[in-house]
Amino acid sequence: MTQQSKRIGGALLAGCLLAGLPAVCPRVACAQAKQEDDPATAALRRRALELYHQGKFVDAMPLLEKLATAHPNDFVVKEHWGYCILEYSRTLTDPAARKTARVHARTLAMEAQKSGDQSDLLQELVAIPEDGSEMKFSARPDVDAALKAAEAERAKGNLDQAREGYLHVLELDPSNYDATVYVGDVYFSEHAYNQAGEWFGKAVQIDPNREMAYRFWGDALAMSGNNDGAREKYINAVLAQPYNRASWLALRQWADRIQQPFNGILLENKSSARTDGGNRGTLDDDSLEPGNLEASAWAAYGKTVQVWKQGKFLKEYPKQTAYRRSLKEETEGLDAMVKVLARDAASEKKAAKLDPTLLELVQIEREGLLEPFVLLNRADPDIAQDYPAYGAEHHDKLYHYMDEFVLPRAAPAAK
Repeated sequence: MTQQSKRIGGALLAGCLLAGLPAVCPRVACAQAKQEDDPATAALRRRALELYHQGKFVDAMPLLEKLATAHPNDFVVKEHWGYCILEYSRTLTDPAARKTARVHARTLAMEAQKSGDQSDLLQELVAIPEDGSEMKFSARPDVDAALKAAEAERAKGNLDQAREGYLHVLELDPSNYDATVYVGDVYFSEHAYNQAGEWFGKAVQIDPNREMAYRFWGDALAMSGNNDGAREKYINAVLAQPYNRASWLALRQWADRIQQPFNGILLENKSSARTDGGNRGTLDDDSLEPGNLEASAWAAYGKTVQVWKQGKFLKEYPKQTAYRRSLKEETEGLDAMVKVLARDAASEKKAAKLDPTLLELVQIEREGLLEPFVLLNRADPDIAQDYPAYGAEHHDKLYHYMDEFVLPRAAPAAK
């Protein structure tokens, strides 16, 4: 499991609140009781979840194993059992035993996946290497060993010892991002949200380009009732690593929980340029009705893509050896669309027939935010390569786009 997936954002908080359970373990989602449980199974499930939410994964592990054995098709229980085994592996000193436990955790996750499980936690378990090998926390052997020792205490639910272990890591390596976040994570588990936030803030200072500290900080502020502060942290988590699923998941779940409007702004492609040998582009507009405004806009977009494929990319990026989609190309293509739309979209009759997202695109362009839209809502692995440079120069524009279009603030109620 990656170090950034210690907690799947607001998933736990939302799940625990819905289940009426205390959100004391910030790392995993909740499994809820089932109506078909007999009294004995219900009691076993309740006790397993109590231990689970207290972060006592080693103690919860055998109970979840019993539940999974009795209910082999309950993929949520199987996923939770796998996670407990993963945490248990951290308590083992023998490297071979740790690898065996991690392989077991992954096997359970694969079985849960075949049964229909698609949770974010499951994706992290499935990502465990097949041979059970584990990543290092640090290239320094002493720091790596100290962090693993602290993690072992955390897995057993020994919060005080875990905190001492993380602080020891920081004595060895004061700029260790993970240990700094994990100290805050312990305070979060103890409901000391202000102290947790202080540590998450320290981690942000160490590395502002990692999302985990922002996301955890957002959780702490949300639990404290400071949703304005949480909103800002969740947005910054996305901007720190916009192609990380966990940061978007946390933002979306927090927005759903407080009924904050969330706008995904999904622009469905209705025109595509493809390459038929060499760099010759052809336009595919067969799905569009000829002569309408939307077709004209997509045609303008497609023509722009053709120009970039036919040589403009290599002129703009002389150090590149092959074509790729880029921020410049996509922004130019969307700008061409907007120019077509803006000519006639003011007509109420024509605007009524347009995809609402196209009208929103016109407004985004008027605000000068096409580039943030491309990077945050239209990026593929090619375009994503342009994010670091743009993000370093234009954090304010990216935040403005998220603030105004993705998380639009509700208008004040009329008096």
